[in-house]
Amino acid sequence: MTAPPARARRRRPRLPAWTATLTWKAAVFITVMCCALAALLGALVHVSVSRQTVDTAREKALDRLEEVTVAYEAGEPLPPFAAVDPPGLPPALRDLAAVRGQRGTVVADLDGRPTMWAAGPADGRALAVRVDYSLSASTISGLDQAIVGSSVLAIGATLLVGSFAVTRVTRRLHLTAQVARRISAGDLDARVNDPRTKDPSRPEDEVATVSGALDTMASSLQRKLQSEQRFTADVAHELRTPLTGLSAAAELLPPGRPAELVRDRVRAMRALTEDLLEISRLEAHTEEVDLDVHALGPLAERTVRASGTDTEVRIVRDARVETDKRRLERVLGNLVANAHKHGRPPVVVSVDGPVVTVRDHGPGYPEYLLEHGPQRFRTESGSKGHGLGLTIAAGQAAVIGAELVFANAPDGGAAARLTLPEYIDLTDS
Repeated sequence: MTAPPARARRRRPRLPAWTATLTWKAAVFITVMCCALAALLGALVHVSVSRQTVDTAREKALDRLEEVTVAYEAGEPLPPFAAVDPPGLPPALRDLAAVRGQRGTVVADLDGRPTMWAAGPADGRALAVRVDYSLSASTISGLDQAIVGSSVLAIGATLLVGSFAVTRVTRRLHLTAQVARRISAGDLDARVNDPRTKDPSRPEDEVATVSGALDTMASSLQRKLQSEQRFTADVAHELRTPLTGLSAAAELLPPGRPAELVRDRVRAMRALTEDLLEISRLEAHTEEVDLDVHALGPLAERTVRASGTDTEVRIVRDARVETDKRRLERVLGNLVANAHKHGRPPVVVSVDGPVVTVRDHGPGYPEYLLEHGPQRFRTESGSKGHGLGLTIAAGQAAVIGAELVFANAPDGGAAARLTLPEYIDLTDS
């Protein structure tokens, strides 16, 4: 058997997003439980009062029937509410008295009015009495209306109070979620600061426990990251002094292959140290931005020429952007260098308005980078490197307010797309 086509499959209806909220679920639960409880209590009260009212009317009708039977047997005239085989007597009660010779009662309408009938045998016929049941029926009807009205009021009041209580809890949960998102975005100073976690005399509920755990986790994470940043900065600073002396000593070596190898390694060490210092400054959020308006196309061309690489520049549409020229050149230079180092030619830099795309035709970015972004000292392309170039590019892009997105092209190759804030001159309009 073949599976039915996708169009023939029934799609399950999708509920609105607000129906998944805790407030909505709590409101539905409270309403259903209140309705069920009101219906149960209303049914119990209705059955109890109805049974009591019917029993009272039945006893009254049977007492009258007893009196009328004595009068009938004595040959006395019957009262107006009694008769033998009266019209309107329910057939089932007539058969019970006349045919089976038993007494019974039943409630039925007589000329549109509720009536309690009581009948007994009388010489093969039915001797019956009637009692007006309209007052008892109206009492039960009024009781039912009162039960429904009070149930509606009780459900409404309970729903309002319950919604208020649940909303307070959900508001605190939303605040906790917002703080968690801020922490994940890099704001390590964000805290929930639930007052229940700071005052030992106040009992903590589950939301306060979660908030306190989140604040504790954020504080611990902040201390660890700050310790790591200080370590990175300290190591980089400590390395600069011996590297400066080593660089000067390398320049004094006699010409030859060993001297070139030493100078090359010293330059690599100095570049690595400078990258570490730059990363530590970016993570400390101490960078100051020098914004100005620049034409993006010529700036990209100059950056590519300064890189000394065989890179093609395509300007689809030029645009003026408000950015820090030095930091933008650093971002584009690192992206171009990474494309040549870890990808394959041709490498193309295209400018389309405020968007710059650096594209190569190599194996593409690894999955970890697409999912989590660039990470220091991690490369999986098979080439040597420290994984700092893209980390610095992402950090500098964030400083100048640009959006840097890493992706793999559908036909192969890595594509880094940098979107800059476009400058719009309102005086020209």
